[in-house]
Amino acid sequence: MPSVNLTVALAGNPNSGKTTIFNNITGSHQHVGNYPGVTVERREGFRRFEDKDLLLIDLPGTYSLTAHSLDEVVARSVIIDEKPDIIVNILDASNLERNLYLAVQLLELGRPVVLALNMTDVAEEMGLEVDESLLGHKLGTPIVRMIGNRNQGTEKLLKMVTTVAVEGHQQPFILNYGSEIELHIKHIIDALALLTEVKFPRRWLAIKLLEGDQDVNSAITLMPEGAAVLALVQKTWINLKTIVGDDLAIVIAECRYHFVSTVYREIVLTQSHQPQTTSDKIDHLLTHRIWGLPLFFAIMWLLFNIVFTIGAYPQEWIETGIGLLSDFVAEYMTDGDLKSLVIDGVFGGVGSVVSFLPNILLLFLGIALLEDTGYMARCAFVMDRVMRAVGLHGKSFIPLLIGFGCTVPAIMGTRTLENPRDRMVTILVSPLMSCSARLPVYLLLTSAFFQKYIAGTVMFSIYLLGILLAFTLAMFFRKTLFPGAAEPFVMEMPPYHFPTLRSILTHMWERSALYLKKAGTLILVASILVWFITNYPSEVPNGINFEQAKNQIEEYHDLEQQQGAMAQLEKEHAAEKLANSYAGRFGQLIEPAIRPLGFDWKIGVGLVSAVAAKEVLISTLGTIYSVGQAEDESTALQDALLGDPVFTPLVAYTLMVFTLIYSPCLAALAVIRRETNSWKWTFFTFGYSTVLAWILAFTTYQVGTLLGF
Repeated sequence: MPSVNLTVALAGNPNSGKTTIFNNITGSHQHVGNYPGVTVERREGFRRFEDKDLLLIDLPGTYSLTAHSLDEVVARSVIIDEKPDIIVNILDASNLERNLYLAVQLLELGRPVVLALNMTDVAEEMGLEVDESLLGHKLGTPIVRMIGNRNQGTEKLLKMVTTVAVEGHQQPFILNYGSEIELHIKHIIDALALLTEVKFPRRWLAIKLLEGDQDVNSAITLMPEGAAVLALVQKTWINLKTIVGDDLAIVIAECRYHFVSTVYREIVLTQSHQPQTTSDKIDHLLTHRIWGLPLFFAIMWLLFNIVFTIGAYPQEWIETGIGLLSDFVAEYMTDGDLKSLVIDGVFGGVGSVVSFLPNILLLFLGIALLEDTGYMARCAFVMDRVMRAVGLHGKSFIPLLIGFGCTVPAIMGTRTLENPRDRMVTILVSPLMSCSARLPVYLLLTSAFFQKYIAGTVMFSIYLLGILLAFTLAMFFRKTLFPGAAEPFVMEMPPYHFPTLRSILTHMWERSALYLKKAGTLILVASILVWFITNYPSEVPNGINFEQAKNQIEEYHDLEQQQGAMAQLEKEHAAEKLANSYAGRFGQLIEPAIRPLGFDWKIGVGLVSAVAAKEVLISTLGTIYSVGQAEDESTALQDALLGDPVFTPLVAYTLMVFTLIYSPCLAALAVIRRETNSWKWTFFTFGYSTVLAWILAFTTYQVGTLLGF
C-alpha cells in the first residue's frame, strides 16, 4: 500500500456512474473489504497523480444523508469520522434535480467538495443544457464535466481534486431554512459550544437535532452537558410545531427540495419538443406490463444456457490440463501418503473446483452487464408487482438478484431498504437464490447426467425453483413473523448505458480473484481434511486379505484374466478401505437420514463439509472418488459419478434441489448474524432452510421414483 498524500471519498446516487469513474481513476489498483464495524462492502483504490498518492474510497450509493437506511449512515460516518481530504460528488446530468439533493447535504457537512457532472452526453440527448458555471457559482464549489463511460474528464477531475485539496479552501455553504427555524438553529449552535467532544460541524449538528436524527441524538446523549442540549431541542420542537404546524424533518427536507428546484430551473435549459430517448424506446418493451416479466425470465434463461454451453469448452481444457499435471506429478513422486495427498487431495479436490472458473467468469459477466447497462433497476420495476403480492418492496428484488453472484453481498444489499420488516424478510430468503458457489455443483451434475440440449434448461429450473421458494417464503414470513403494511415503491430508472470494458473486466477480476482465493485457502484446507478422514485409519479389519488374494491372482496363467482380476481386487480393496475410514464411518452414521432422498454416505459427507462453502461439495466428492479408485486409475469426477450405481439423473436432480435450499455457507451465516445482530435469526435460517431442503428433496426423489425416473 503506497503512502497516502490525499484521501478522496467518492459519493453519489445509485446509477450515477460513480463506480465507472472510480474504475477509470484507479484501474487495477483496487481492493475490496468492509467498512469498520459493518458489513457493507468497501472498495478502495490508489492513483499516483502529479507526485501525489491518492487513496480513493468508493462510498455506498445513496440518495441522501438523512440516515434512513444503513448505507446512508455508513456514507455519512466515513465523511465525518475518517475526515477525507476532499469529497467528489458524482452527479447524473440527465437526472440532475434528484442528484442535487445529496450535493446540498454534502455541502452542509462543511467538507471540501468537487462536483463531477457526469453523463452530460445523455443529458444532451434528452434535450437538457446544463450551465455548470452558474451551478458552481450557486453552490460555491468547482464543477467538472465528464462522460464516465468514455473516460472523458478523468484527468481534469483529478487536477481539480488536487488543486482544491491543496488550497484547503471551501466557500461556506449555508442554506437558509427561514427566519423562524434559523433563529432556533442559532440557539442550538450556541448551546453546542458548551460541548467539548463535538466532532460534527455545529450548524450541521443543530439541523440534524431538529430533524430528530437518532444517531446524532444518541451521540449527544453520551456527551457531558448533552442532556441540556437535548432539552433545548425538545423545547424548540414544541415552539416550532406551533409555528410551522408540521413535522420539522419534513419542513427542513422541503426547504432543501425548494432550493434544489430553484437552482435547477435556473441552470438547466430544456429544449422544447424533446425527442423520445433510446432508453424510453427500449423501456416500452423491457418494462411492458405484459411482456416485461416473460422477457426477464427469457434473459435469465439465456444467461444460464450461455454459462453452461460456452463455459463447457474452457472448463474441459482446464480439466484436461489439471489431469495432465496430476499425471506428470504422480510419475515423479514415490508411492505413499504424500503422493496420495497431492494427487487425491489437492488435484482431486481443489482441481475439481478450479476447473469451473470459466463458468463463474461468464456468470459474473452477465451480472455485470445487467448492472452496468441499467437493466437491474428495470428488473426491480418489472418484479414490483410480484414482490408486492408477497408483501415485499420492489427494491428487495435487487439484493435477491445480486444473490445470483454471492449471498454475502446480497444480504449486505438489504441495507438500502428503509423498512426494517422488508429488510429482515429479504435477509431470510436471500440464501435461496443460487449463488455462484452452487454453480459448479449444478454444472457437474447436469453435465454428467443430462443431454446437452436440455442441460441448460435443467439448470435454469433450479434457479427458477429458488426464486419461487424465495417469494413463497417471503409471503409467509411477511404475514406471520413480520406483519405490517408494504412500503410504496419509488425508484429511478437510469438511462441505459454502454458498459465500459474496464468496468466489466474489473468486476469479473474481483469476483474471480475471490473465487480462486477461496480455492487456495478454504477449499484447500477442506480438501486436505477430507483426504485425511478418507485415508485413515488405513487398516481394514476383517476385510479382504489383499496380499493373499493378490498372490492367488498372480498364479493365473491367462495374462488378460490376471489383469482383470487384479484391477477388480484393487477396486474392492480401495472401496473397503474408504468405507472403513473416518469419513466412511461418519457417512454411514448419517446415511439413514438421507437414504430416503436417494443419497449414500459419500454424498452425505460432501453435504456436511459443504456447509463451509458450497464448492466444497465438489472438492469433497473429488477427493472421495479419487481415494476410492485403484492407484493406477485416474478418471475425471464426472466419469466417476457416472460409474457409481447410486447416482442417476433423478438422484443428481434431487442433490441439486437439496444444495439449492439447505444451510447457507458459514460466511453467509456470519453476515446474517452481524446484519441482524441476533443469533436467533442465524440459527433460524440454518434450521428452516435445512428442514425445507430435506422435505423438498424427499418429495422430488419419491415422486420421481413413482413416475419411473
